[in-house]
Amino acid sequence: MEDLKFEALAKTLQALENISARTQITQMLVQLFLQTPPQVIDKVVYLVQGRLGPEWKEIPELGVGEKYIIKAISIAFGASEEAVSKSFKATGDLGEVAERLASRPRRGLAGLLGEERRELTVSRVYDALVRIAYAIGEGSRDLKIRSLAGLLSDAGPTEAKYLVRLVEGRLRVGVGDATILDALAIAFGGSSELRPQVERAYNLRADLGDVARIIATKGVEELQRVEPQVEIPIRPMLAERGRDAREIMEKVGGRAIAEFKYDGERAQIHKRGDKVIMFSRKLENITLRYPDVVEMARRGIKAREAIVEGEVVAIDPETGDMRPFQELMHRKRKHEIERAVKEVPVKVFLFDALYVDGRDLTLEPLPVRREVLESIVEPSESWEIAKYKVVEEAEEVEKFFLEAVEQGAEGIMVKAIHDKSVYTAGARGWLWVKYKRDYKSEMIDTVDLVVVGAFYGTGKRGGKLSSLLMAAYDPEEDMFKTVCKMATGFTDEELDRMNEMLKDKIIPQRHPRVDSRMKPDVWVVPHYVAEVLGAELTLSPIHTCGLNAVKEGVGVSIRFPRFVRWREDKRPEDATTEGEIVEMYRRQLKKVEEGEQA
Repeated sequence: MEDLKFEALAKTLQALENISARTQITQMLVQLFLQTPPQVIDKVVYLVQGRLGPEWKEIPELGVGEKYIIKAISIAFGASEEAVSKSFKATGDLGEVAERLASRPRRGLAGLLGEERRELTVSRVYDALVRIAYAIGEGSRDLKIRSLAGLLSDAGPTEAKYLVRLVEGRLRVGVGDATILDALAIAFGGSSELRPQVERAYNLRADLGDVARIIATKGVEELQRVEPQVEIPIRPMLAERGRDAREIMEKVGGRAIAEFKYDGERAQIHKRGDKVIMFSRKLENITLRYPDVVEMARRGIKAREAIVEGEVVAIDPETGDMRPFQELMHRKRKHEIERAVKEVPVKVFLFDALYVDGRDLTLEPLPVRREVLESIVEPSESWEIAKYKVVEEAEEVEKFFLEAVEQGAEGIMVKAIHDKSVYTAGARGWLWVKYKRDYKSEMIDTVDLVVVGAFYGTGKRGGKLSSLLMAAYDPEEDMFKTVCKMATGFTDEELDRMNEMLKDKIIPQRHPRVDSRMKPDVWVVPHYVAEVLGAELTLSPIHTCGLNAVKEGVGVSIRFPRFVRWREDKRPEDATTEGEIVEMYRRQLKKVEEGEQA
């Protein structure tokens, strides 16, 4: 089988590390993809992403910490572990240490055996890393070290550097999914205009490597045949937010379904025969967390194959009342799942059907999808269709909103039901609009922001990271743009947990997908999402969110931001968008102006 030299990938990664312009990054990837044999392009895409497959496949961590890497470098290049450790302390970068040692005459494995170095290929590296990831039990530590040392002994300087960074999980190229989609469209479709076709395939498969392999081996036409597949998650459709019922109704076309918005965990439930798999909003496999829901789905879905969506809500075992989302975290943290099921019972409220017995429903309007959903669901006490009603007037929306809140829901979703109300997987649009309890408050709406940096505290918080640099997501540029520095709302326990969480996400320089004028004490890989509440939105010369959108030279910031909770159910790309923040500021300004006129 044809393969790609690992050196070509390593040199591309090195070049990407020094580029920040997205157009240049895209072109660099286009060149890489064009020189890659189609049979291995999936592996190249995964390695560019710094992983071994899509996140939902739950491939084990490599399990090779600093000590193991130092030992492998020592074996590969014939340097003492003490010398490797000393160099690491001086540079703070094991990749650079490996690069320097690989530049010298070989005294390690290859040198001792007097062998010629074997050429490293992408397949050889990828397959070795997969073996390392799956090595468990007695002798696995030595196997991992030997495997890595074997690769390093055949590596040139640049190859060694990026091998180590791949193993560490510390690639610094900052290539987002959107950029890879653009590059695939240009490389194999000849133009970025084909991006929507590539993106739709990705939204239905949530596996960039798989999409790359399809388009590289079978062409763009084959992408149009991609349909949902049971056991492979579909990227979830997202919603806009609204404050005014009249405006919401105008946005969705004047007639809509208003549906209770429950404060639970969104779940995509896949069923094939008796097998049931559940994925979270982030496409994490959460099946083991909900054995009770698995049984509900087996009995409650009257179809051989189906993909449906719903909200899993915690229920008070004594009163039957709905409990807050945080209660479900007990399911995540408890090892004794049977006990957790008894202590935190749940109810499932279903709201969409995406695929049923060979029929792709994502291109059908919502009324058709709802009709199919209701035809295949066998309701029970803890398994039912989300409460909804068809609305045509703003007054109906307001009344239903108050009913939802009174019954313990967060608010409502208002969903378009016109002919174009298809399921836009992976996208946010005015087909679905959130109308939540928070939005009726005189306070600012809660927003979901991404941690991109952190600052050390003083006094009793000295030596600890105690405040965070938070950012909104710009889907147009695939960048995270800063909104505020957040230091309040944390308990001492939450601060300790936060420091532990951030430990593995700290990087030596600003992440390439972060746009920031402020320099924190440490930079952080965009990964964690937090719900944030503030006093008001204000213009800021420091922050980059909404820069120049309202006034030249300034962005939009949150005044007095306060931590509410971690949104463990959200990916960074699911965070509140730059556009939403700007729109919220404009609404706030309009309200102030109207108040002054009154």
